[in-house]
Amino acid sequence: MNCNQQAEYLANTYADTILRLSYTYLKNTHDAQDICQTVFVKLLTHPQEFESVEHEKAYILRMTANACKDVLKSPWRRKTCGLEVAANVPAPQAEDGSVLAAVNKLPVRYRSVIYLFYFEGYQAAEIGTILGIPTATVHTRLSRGRAKLKTMLGGIEHEPQNG
Repeated sequence: MNCNQQAEYLANTYADTILRLSYTYLKNTHDAQDICQTVFVKLLTHPQEFESVEHEKAYILRMTANACKDVLKSPWRRKTCGLEVAANVPAPQAEDGSVLAAVNKLPVRYRSVIYLFYFEGYQAAEIGTILGIPTATVHTRLSRGRAKLKTMLGGIEHEPQNG
């Protein structure tokens, strides 16, 4: 069987089963479709010989379940939520003179790290991963961004008190 015939056979025989199983794990149609695609790609790139149709089906279902479990335990999935949840959360409104307004006036390189660190609660290493920059660069940009914010907001240097 050539690759196109194999793909057609797999889609006609197992697509519905894979989608249903994936949906029971993930509760999301798009994620279930992604799993279906992932399973088909693995099956087509690493062809297997099976003893019987039952063995083939069991193998594909196990592969699907494992792929779903991998998605469920991924760190990305733990830090995300559905769009329906996010739709109810209003975006922060920047008022003139507010810290957020000042952050929005920063150059992008400082604004992004300041926002992710203070408003979203990410650590420097996570910000580095998100933005694709070294952690040391994140620390540098945080420091420079804070200095610019201090200047913009009219910050005053505090002298240590003797006492």
